[in-house]
Amino acid sequence: MLDIKFVRENPDAVKENIKKKFQDAKLPLVDEVIALDKENRETIQAAQDLRTARNQKSKQVGALMGQAKKSGDESLLQQAEALKAEVSADADTLSALEAKETELAEKIRRIMLQIPNIIDPSVPIGPDDSANVEVERFGEAVVPAFDIPYHTEIMERFDGIDMDAAGRVSGAGFYYLLGDIARLHEAVLAYGRDFMISKGFTYCIPPFMIHGNVVEGVMSQTDMDAMMYKIEGEDLYLIGTSEHSMIGRFIDQIIPEAKLPQTLTSYSPCFRKEKGSHGIEERGVYRIHQFEKQEMIVVCKPEESRDWYEKLWRYSVELFRNFDIPVRQLECCSGDLADLKMKSCDIEAWSPRQQKYFEVCSCSNLGDAQARRLKIRYKDADGKIQLAHTLNNTCVAPPRMLIALLENNLQPDGSVKIPEVLWPYMGGTKVLTPKQ
Repeated sequence: MLDIKFVRENPDAVKENIKKKFQDAKLPLVDEVIALDKENRETIQAAQDLRTARNQKSKQVGALMGQAKKSGDESLLQQAEALKAEVSADADTLSALEAKETELAEKIRRIMLQIPNIIDPSVPIGPDDSANVEVERFGEAVVPAFDIPYHTEIMERFDGIDMDAAGRVSGAGFYYLLGDIARLHEAVLAYGRDFMISKGFTYCIPPFMIHGNVVEGVMSQTDMDAMMYKIEGEDLYLIGTSEHSMIGRFIDQIIPEAKLPQTLTSYSPCFRKEKGSHGIEERGVYRIHQFEKQEMIVVCKPEESRDWYEKLWRYSVELFRNFDIPVRQLECCSGDLADLKMKSCDIEAWSPRQQKYFEVCSCSNLGDAQARRLKIRYKDADGKIQLAHTLNNTCVAPPRMLIALLENNLQPDGSVKIPEVLWPYMGGTKVLTPKQ
């Protein structure tokens, strides 16, 4: 969400940014909101002028009444009564102006929620994810000499998954994880937690449901409609990622500068409708309605957010390399950025079965967009109140990352080598042996 003053003073820059995001249908919103803003400022001024005039008239009424009492001059009383009638009429006018202010402010807010954040100059320009740019690869992407089965087939060899039962109980997009595979799932989460704690992040378990105003503060309406499940009859939504709840923690807060940056890593289940072009994957566990995730978020001063963005995605690379999984960094193009993001990249893991990379982490710098919507501020050294910047990144999101772990650590005999960093979390188990 942009500052209305910025839009007012830089309409061409805002329109150019919209074009870069290939959202030309939103171009008329800029002129519309500027016109509404002008009308609103005129209304505010008119209301202020009227308040000043009313106050002056009220003082005059008092003075006239006092003079009339002393002199007994009836004409003074008549003047006072006439002014009182004007003050009463002004009250009705003022009430109408204040109602108009409220109406205009809401119209402006609704439009401003639709205008995308200004993207960083370094973002590549392109219409969709096909124009995302590979930046760097980490680890050797190996294609083994033996066939890699589909990931659910690997899990089934360990009696580790039951999607048929989940379909009967919950429908498509759900799963049961069992035995060694379920333990591996939890081991990955536990390692991700401790990995982030070792980087100085504070571990947190947040609420898994949030109010509608928090949802509106952390994401666009389009993303909200495609993702969020609403609790019927209540102002509560199931979170699609713990970032929503974690950023919401700072709503309406002024954070002391000494307590910045806030660096937090959070565990949560995540619930997603997965509406849109991707949809639910019926067969596997790559795109599903329910999963668990370890997340990382940062709330910092604006001048620190670029450095934190670099740190966050590099943490993801380090973590996945610790699992012996080759990855690459992919810079997201302008058309692939959600409206609140100013810069974003994906970390993609190598799939030896598909012989291509697939997304496992998404790192984003949202600038002050979420902070402006949620009023997340801090007091700087000069005592001035400033908007903070917010960032988020996936630490690890099983079961999706289990696909990469199982494929990249599968052995010719069907066993799965456990990465050394996970041995303590697997009770010392170093190799999983198939049961089928």
